[in-house]
Amino acid sequence: MHASAITGYKQLGPQRYREVLGFHYEDFTVGDVFEHRPGRTVTEADNVLMNTLCMNPSPLHLDAAYCEQTVWGRPLISSLVTFSIVCGMSVRSTSGRATANLGWDKIRLTHPVFAGDTLYAESRILAARLSTRRVGEGIITCETVGLTSQGEVFLSFERSFLVPTRAHAVEERARY
Repeated sequence: MHASAITGYKQLGPQRYREVLGFHYEDFTVGDVFEHRPGRTVTEADNVLMNTLCMNPSPLHLDAAYCEQTVWGRPLISSLVTFSIVCGMSVRSTSGRATANLGWDKIRLTHPVFAGDTLYAESRILAARLSTRRVGEGIITCETVGLTSQGEVFLSFERSFLVPTRAHAVEERARY
């Protein structure tokens, strides 16, 4: 990687830097792993808000009395919440320069998450190829996993997105 991509900042002048989001196509190497920080402690409020926004009335996420009778004994954080947080954590360093998100595959929910759990994420680059339809852009595919602070994987998925090549990058606006 180029030094500016590694540091995450572009020098604009003496002692002036701008944070860089994401990478160009050429900056990705299959096998690279990005650890996404900071982590995020998920709350009961996150769960209630997301379930309300998404119209998910499942008592498994919203009804503590109901959940006392389940194997978990307490409400589970909805996968809509955990997926959104983990995917969002990955965007800054993987697809910050993306021109399009192309989709998600192989989504797996492998461990429960509860209010108070702190979530982390990491992404591994699986594939990189130039687009056959969009000159000057490439398709990156990565696997992202969500981990609790105890290191338990609770979510995994693959995601593909379109990023510009360095030669065809659109001029960045002054505010980015």
